[in-house]
Amino acid sequence: MGLLDVVKPGVVVGDDVTKLLRYAQEHKFAIPAINVCSSSIINAVLEAASKTHSPVMIQISNGGGAFFAGKTIDNKNQKASVVGSLIAAHHVHHLAELYGVPVILHSDHCAKKLLPWLDGMLDADEEHFKIHGKPLFSSHMIDLSEETLDENIRLCKQYLTRMSRVGVTMELELGVTGGEEEGVDNTNVDNNRLYTQPGDVHRTWKELTQISSKFTIAASFGNVHGVYAPGNVILRPEILKNSQQYIRDQEKIPDSAPFPVFFVFHGGSGSEKDKITEAIHYGVVKMNVDTDTQWAYWEGIMNFYKQKEKYLQGQIGNPEGPTKPNKKFYDPRVWLRAGEETLARRVTEAFQDLNCLGKLVK
Repeated sequence: MGLLDVVKPGVVVGDDVTKLLRYAQEHKFAIPAINVCSSSIINAVLEAASKTHSPVMIQISNGGGAFFAGKTIDNKNQKASVVGSLIAAHHVHHLAELYGVPVILHSDHCAKKLLPWLDGMLDADEEHFKIHGKPLFSSHMIDLSEETLDENIRLCKQYLTRMSRVGVTMELELGVTGGEEEGVDNTNVDNNRLYTQPGDVHRTWKELTQISSKFTIAASFGNVHGVYAPGNVILRPEILKNSQQYIRDQEKIPDSAPFPVFFVFHGGSGSEKDKITEAIHYGVVKMNVDTDTQWAYWEGIMNFYKQKEKYLQGQIGNPEGPTKPNKKFYDPRVWLRAGEETLARRVTEAFQDLNCLGKLVK
C-alpha cells in the first residue's frame, strides 16, 4: 500500500494524521517540519514537496504568525499572532491539494505565556469543525518544558481534552531543547535537562492516552536549536529507544507491536546524518528544520544580488548602457524567486536526510 492509499493530498487532519505518522514509523522515515513566516516560503516548501513526491509538515511559530499578519499590528493578547497564523493556515489549505501533496499543518512552540495564541487558534479550529466537520489545523504544539512535570502534564491533559473533540493532534515537549528560539533562551541550561528520562516519558504517555492517542512527544536527547560546530552538540538517540522499551516493559506491550510513542526531533538543523537515521529507527516521525532553511532562503537572494550587483544600483543605468532600465532585476518576483529556489533545494535535502523523499510514489 502506497502513502496516497492511506491519506489524500491536501491538509491532513483527524485520524488521517495518526495514519500518516504510523505509516512513517513503520516505513522508517520522518517528515520534515518547515517553519514559515510568509506566503513565498510556504509556496517554496509546497513546490519542493510536489516536485519530489514527498509528504511535508508546514508549521508556523508565534513570531512567524505575527510577521505574517504585519509588523505594525498590535500583538496585545496575541491578536496579530493568531490572525497571522490563521491567514497562513488558509493559504496552505487553498494550495496543498493543488500541489498534490499531503500536508500536516502545525503550530510550533507555544510556551505557557503564549497560551492565548493557542486558545485563539483552537477557537478557529472549533469554528471550522462546526462548518466543515474538520479542524483548520492538523496539530498544535504546547511547550511547557520550562514548567514542572506535574504542571506540564496537567495543562497538556487539559488542552488534549479540548483538541480531541475536533480531531486535532497535540505535540508536547519533555526536557529542554538547548539554544535559543522564539525568545526562549536555553543556551546556559543545566546539561542534565537536555536529556529526558524514560520514566517521565512513560508517565506522560500513560496519563495522556487515557484521554486520546492523538499526541506526539518531543523528548530531549541533547537537541539544540540553531547550528553549531561539529562536536558541540552531543545527541543521544538511544534515550528514545530506552523510552520506547521502558513503556513496553511497564505496559506489557509486545515487541512485535508498533512503537507506543510518536517521537519528534527538535533542533534538527545541522544534526549529524547518522544520528538522524538512528532517531528515526527509534520512532521519530517528524524533525523540525528552521535555521538551515532560513539560511537557504537568504543565500538565494544574496547570490542573486552578487551576480546582478551592477544591475541593482539604480532604476536606470547598468553595464549595458547609462539609460538601460533595471526593473527586470529588482522586481521582487525575481529576487524572491531566487530565495524560493534555494529554499526548495534545502527542503529536498531534508527529505533525503529523513528518508522521506518520493514516498508518494509506489
